[in-house]
Amino acid sequence: MQINLIAVGNKMPSWVESGYAEYAKRLPPGYLLKLIEITPEKRTKQADIQRITEKEGDKILAAIKPGNLVIALDVLGQAWPTERLAKALQTWHSESRDVDLLVGGPDGLSKAALQKAEIKWSLSPLTLPHPLVRIILAEQLYRAWSILHNHPYHR
Repeated sequence: MQINLIAVGNKMPSWVESGYAEYAKRLPPGYLLKLIEITPEKRTKQADIQRITEKEGDKILAAIKPGNLVIALDVLGQAWPTERLAKALQTWHSESRDVDLLVGGPDGLSKAALQKAEIKWSLSPLTLPHPLVRIILAEQLYRAWSILHNHPYHR
């Protein structure tokens, strides 16, 4: 099973890259986590934010693999406890279903990207910095895996 983290943003600070990499490498080969970075559109004071979000959304949609389960990270989505994520991870793995997790830029996901998603998931009602979301997702996926395999990390 492969989980693609499709995220708007590039040129992340080293602490983001190392934090994400630390948890991504802990996952065993049967649970490959791959980061697909989408170059953000340039934002200026006079920028048309809706148009920028739509352009980023088009890039996200182009990165989605046919047949994959598409999950949009959205503050209005449903909150999942880690145990629910673990059950979902187990289901995806047993069905050999690859997953695309969509993370928008500073202005969120486009309407088209949200409509493409089968599931809308909220990590928190708080507004989180998008670079930090990468680390949180990688850590929670590893934690979910550790629950499924009775690994001591979760305790």
